[in-house]
Amino acid sequence: MRTQSAPWRAAAVLASVLLVGGVAACGNSDTGGGGTKDDGKITMGFSQVGAESGWRTANTTSIKEAATAAGIELKFDDAQQKQENQIKAIRNYIQQKVDVIAFSPVVESGWDTVLKEAKDADIPVILTDRSVDSADKSLYKTFLGSDFVKEGKLAGEWLVEQKKTASGPVNIVELQGNTGAAPANDRKKGFGEAIAANPNLKIIASQPGDFTRAGGKQVMEQFLKANKKIDVLFAHNDDMGLGALEAITAAGKVPGKDITIITVDAVKDGMQALADGKFNFIAECSPLLGPQLMDLAKKVHAGEEVPTRIETEETTFTTEQAKEALPNRKY
Repeated sequence: MRTQSAPWRAAAVLASVLLVGGVAACGNSDTGGGGTKDDGKITMGFSQVGAESGWRTANTTSIKEAATAAGIELKFDDAQQKQENQIKAIRNYIQQKVDVIAFSPVVESGWDTVLKEAKDADIPVILTDRSVDSADKSLYKTFLGSDFVKEGKLAGEWLVEQKKTASGPVNIVELQGNTGAAPANDRKKGFGEAIAANPNLKIIASQPGDFTRAGGKQVMEQFLKANKKIDVLFAHNDDMGLGALEAITAAGKVPGKDITIITVDAVKDGMQALADGKFNFIAECSPLLGPQLMDLAKKVHAGEEVPTRIETEETTFTTEQAKEALPNRKY
């Protein structure tokens, strides 16, 4: 058998090193440069709002696990609550020529330009959890998530029923989510529409707590200092409600008794507070959107028609219902 000469072997080794080095230099970031592999596998670019709450963490886990199970290559980006980060991530996904882009918008407005760039690149976009207020519905294929107005209405309707015998004013404080975010806007709207049925129910203070425990605690402290009589707290998510619990307890009041507490989400920590009687009512908002999202990604990538809006099935919980549901709660 003929052996290779030393110069030839040296050149081959050098070529191999250069090849490996070139491969290693590409695609080492979730949102870096370079195109996707043409191996028939669907590649999804996903931009998440952040990790501001237990709900968001569960949502991220669901998406990552579902992508793996569905055989979809996921390029994931955490926007850290900043719209400019999401726009940058989406543009990176367009440059990488991913097959599908999905994201949960930090706020509702300001997306038309980047969404048109995705449309011009022939990359379908799916909105998850939160929608946008664009007048051009052709900029995205579908929205997958909850009916936030309905969640607010369910919370308000429960309160109307609980306070139907109240003879005097019922003072309500409201912990809103991020300013401009769809769930904050819609939950406020739905709750306001529902409590209008009882003129005794009055929102005396409403302020953003940014969907975080720290924000909920800080704003609730301000509410308690500024208002001598608070009967009800409506928090736009469990985490803000949990932060408010600390402020209420520190003020010498008993949460769930001195102040009725209504929240949205139904994550484990919130459900535990409800089971313990510290919360009084929760309207569910499920974060487990991963499997549905991956199914939609396959359909839009294949060119199939999908509904323009797909809502998740959700429920509400009282204290007794929370006790029953907690042992099998997945998030």
